[in-house]
Amino acid sequence: MPAPPSAPAPGPEAAVTRFVVLGDSLSEGVGDRVGTRWRGWAALLADALHADTDGGVMFRNLAVSGAQSLDVAERQLPEALALRPHLASVVVGVNDTLRRTFDIGLLARRLDRVCAELTAGGAVLLTACLPDPGRMLALPAPLARPLARRQRAVNAVVHALSARHGAVHLHLDGPAWTEDRDLWSADRLHPGERGHRAVAAAFHRLLRERGLAHGAPPSPEPEQPPPTRTDALLWLATAGTAWVVRRCGDLLPQLLLLAAAELRHSATGTRVRLDARADLALSRALAATMRT
Repeated sequence: MPAPPSAPAPGPEAAVTRFVVLGDSLSEGVGDRVGTRWRGWAALLADALHADTDGGVMFRNLAVSGAQSLDVAERQLPEALALRPHLASVVVGVNDTLRRTFDIGLLARRLDRVCAELTAGGAVLLTACLPDPGRMLALPAPLARPLARRQRAVNAVVHALSARHGAVHLHLDGPAWTEDRDLWSADRLHPGERGHRAVAAAFHRLLRERGLAHGAPPSPEPEQPPPTRTDALLWLATAGTAWVVRRCGDLLPQLLLLAAAELRHSATGTRVRLDARADLALSRALAATMRT
């Protein structure tokens, strides 16, 4: 395993840290609105990378809501490489699990290429494993289990690639994150302001341990009031309904097939076959990326 990249060597360009963010809505900042725009954990972290006496940060957020691994590899990566980042965040995968085209092998190859090209350009990577959406949305078990199986596979790939490329890695799928509802917005899929601040502070701590963050950590206290039950109901009636409608044509038929298979195998006591099939696909995906 190669040694983790270190901080940029001192020189004319090292005074300013170039921080580029790739990914989906979580990194775009959805759930942490300031005025008419999303802010999010990445912007909070950027502000905390340097002390006031340091050179400063060039921050660029390329993350887009709904992005999948293909979007990161084909659209965001070229723009990120052109910016020659010192730090590059790559957090993606949940949207892949919500598509009928989900393929853990393809996702692994795409993410491996993204990580390899960024680190080859001298960037230190920031990565995170994420909670599965079925659990966060409290879906019925036949619907939740297939999504959980997919998200576990994505997280396993992210774990392996993070170790391979020396990434600063954050575990956002553990109970400390998923069971604290104060960290999440009304939609249950994105962190609220408190959650974004917690993610920023956790990344800041890990970066500080590597000597890559010198400013004060982001404050954990939100500036906006937390979402109320009314906010949650309003989201379900408006944005939540729109989200379901957008996904129905793509995800729903496949999800219903997965749920039917889940119920069938549960009834016959053969659900272990589904787990074994997923484990085999994951093993092949990991083996393929390790050969490159």
